[in-house]
Amino acid sequence: MLTRLPYTLLWLLALPFVLLRLLWRARRQPGYIRHLGERFASYRVRAPGPVIWVHAVSVGETRAAEPLVRALLEAWPEHSVVITHMTPTGRETSRALFGSNARVLRAYLPYDLGCLAERFLRHFRPSFGVIMETELWPNLLAACRRNRVAVMLANARLSERSARRYARAPVLTGLTMKALDVIGAQTAADAARLQQLGAARVSVTGNIKFDVTPTAAALALATQLRERAGERPVVLAASTREGEEALLIDAFVRLAPAKALLLLVPRHPQRFDEVARLVAGRGVKLQRRSAEEAIDTDTRILLGDSMGEMFAYYAAADVALIGGSWLPLGGQNLIEACAVGTPVVVGPHTFNFMQVAEEAVRTGAARRATDAADGIAAALAVLGDEDMRAQMAAAGRAFATQHQGATRRTIELLRGLQVQSPAPRPGLRAPAAR
Repeated sequence: MLTRLPYTLLWLLALPFVLLRLLWRARRQPGYIRHLGERFASYRVRAPGPVIWVHAVSVGETRAAEPLVRALLEAWPEHSVVITHMTPTGRETSRALFGSNARVLRAYLPYDLGCLAERFLRHFRPSFGVIMETELWPNLLAACRRNRVAVMLANARLSERSARRYARAPVLTGLTMKALDVIGAQTAADAARLQQLGAARVSVTGNIKFDVTPTAAALALATQLRERAGERPVVLAASTREGEEALLIDAFVRLAPAKALLLLVPRHPQRFDEVARLVAGRGVKLQRRSAEEAIDTDTRILLGDSMGEMFAYYAAADVALIGGSWLPLGGQNLIEACAVGTPVVVGPHTFNFMQVAEEAVRTGAARRATDAADGIAAALAVLGDEDMRAQMAAAGRAFATQHQGATRRTIELLRGLQVQSPAPRPGLRAPAAR
């Protein structure tokens, strides 16, 4: 407790500013102040029967969690799954993926104060928990340890940059790592960095995102988008971040032939209108995906202003540029593009997905560009070479298929928690697989 005291005091001091930031962000995205009580562990929703808790911060983690959540529901059929988030976009993604499933509920995770963590655990009484990727909250994990709630860090990734940041507080980080009952790391390099920070039970399970597959509805939507585009080649700029759109738009307008169409999909929905204004300010004709109208021949950009349709966008495109990699933001997931056989171009900044990006380039599923203009030029080169496009498509599908199986390995580790975890305190349940 003494080790966490300075951290807790910092949280208490920061809380007014955290709330002000929440209100500020709600100006552009009102979802940030909906369900505000949940951020202080005040919940109206209750799960029927025993609960498995899965924490998925935002969009990327939620989409990665999809095959794992479905596997959990199958492996523990008497349980419900409560998915907690930190962002409204993550929550909406969860609703889009599981909205009709009565056994999947969603809520915000409370801020990391011990009293709020205790209230969260008392309300949902989870049998065990799964935290996706890198989200570690010291007070929450300490509360789980006190209440004998086993927790797994699944699909764990830790870049060198993040590892250096955690290493600045070695005692707190070490205790937090030791509070995890088991860790499933994406790669051996991730596992090594986690162990250096004090993690004990670490296994390399692979990347669960390879197990995400497109639905029939996504593929049908892709067909509709292609019909709207007609015979025009489609260059997708996927999950772009602030500052990248201007670079990509300018390069595309300058380099691409008039018949080529740029399908531009910002990562954050609150920026859809902002990006539309950015395009209009350049005098470039834009249409929106949400308008569901035929795409005019003089339209240069189709704005992908929708949530939960990234698989459809990838499947509809002839080549995809991956956002987050054109400025030093770490890149975004390219696995979905590979899974549907869409050639990929990434920028120089892929440190959040380094091994996946490097292997995709090495196997021929992706090409790396030096900047946004070089990325557009590389995408146009792929468009102009039918043989190259076919080879990259085949390489991408093979790359995605080769790395599947992480979900199964994660479930196996969770089954092991039945015998490895301490006995539950009265009122809290231990996992019981079927």
